Amino acid sequence: MVEIIPSINVRTFEEVQERVKKVEPYVKWCHLDVTDGVFSKHLTWHDPRDLLNLETSLNVEVHLMVSEPEKVLDQWLVKPIKRVIVHLEAVTDMDLIIKKCREAGVGIGIAINPETFWGKLELWFGKVDIYQVLAVHPGPSGQDVDWSEILGKIRHIRERCPGCIIEVDGGINPESAKKAADAGANLLAAGAYIFSSKDIEHSILELRRLATIS
Repeated sequence: MVEIIPSINVRTFEEVQERVKKVEPYVKWCHLDVTDGVFSKHLTWHDPRDLLNLETSLNVEVHLMVSEPEKVLDQWLVKPIKRVIVHLEAVTDMDLIIKKCREAGVGIGIAINPETFWGKLELWFGKVDIYQVLAVHPGPSGQDVDWSEILGKIRHIRERCPGCIIEVDGGINPESAKKAADAGANLLAAGAYIFSSKDIEHSILELRRLATIS
């Protein structure tokens, strides 16, 4: 079954806490978008010290859309973070990041921007836990997506790495959820569709249902 992961892209920690609580009854994971205003000009909440005050039963993955993630990684290897996703375009020493995450017992994923060739992930097949295809440029929720390009990337990765766990982040709604899942995605990080809904539970269930239909 394809897993739906609510994506939280906000400016304050108070908003992070509010959104975590809204989705907590319906999912196992949530996804925190972290930008530094450098790698992405869009600025979100990005202070890992706040996580000491985050009480949740969810597994949390943090998507570090930051330049030189090696310099801040240690700060994010704390509870309740269970997985860290870094951008291939921003990394200077991926082996070091993998080593630190493994030593901390935290999962590691590699993300690529929409314009990045999917084949650049091949070097890391079998070395990390998930491979994220970012459907929009690092920044705010609700951006438009060129799905023909993104679906092609997913298919190529799935063909070259049948056992890979592929996450798609950005532009997920009922229509695109089914397309992404059919192309080979396992995880769908959805933000705007879920949090703009008047019925969050229904939205999550609808995404899950459509993504599971073959």
